[in-house]
Amino acid sequence: MPKTNLDAIDRKILKYLIRNARMPFLEIARECGISGAAIHQRIRKLDEAGVILGSRLIVDPKMMGFDICAHINITLTNPQLLHETVEHLKEIPEVVECHIITGKGNILVKLYCVDNEHLMRTIFDRILRIPGVSATETNISLLEAFSRQVNVDFIE
Repeated sequence: MPKTNLDAIDRKILKYLIRNARMPFLEIARECGISGAAIHQRIRKLDEAGVILGSRLIVDPKMMGFDICAHINITLTNPQLLHETVEHLKEIPEVVECHIITGKGNILVKLYCVDNEHLMRTIFDRILRIPGVSATETNISLLEAFSRQVNVDFIE
C-alpha cells in the first residue's frame, strides 16, 4: 500500500483529531489558520487515502467489569492454518486485538475477561479448541501504563 505524503497542515489536523475526534472542524480550521471548507476537504482526502480509519468512542473496560486484561501468544501446528484461526478468533467476543507475529508463536491476541475463571474458560473452552492451535502462553497485564496513537510529529 502506498504511503500518503502529509504536509504540516495535515499533521496538525491529525494531531487535533487524535487528541479529540469530536473537535469541531471549524475549531480545527481556526487553529490551523485555514477555512472550514479546506478542513473538510483535507479530512475527506485523508479518509479516502486510508490515513484516517474512522473514529471511535473509547470505554474503560474496568468500568464495565472487565478486570482482567491478558495477552495470549498462540502457536499453531501448521502456519497454513493462520487465516482460518484468525476467523475463529474473530468469533470470540473477549478478543479485542489480533496480531500475526514473528518470533515465538504465530498469533498474539489481547483480550478482556471479568475474572480469572472467565479467562481460564476462554482459553480452555474457546481458544485451545480451535483446530490447529497447539499451545498458548498467557501474560496477564497488571496495569496498562499508557496507550497512544502514532505520533504524527515523526512523519516526513
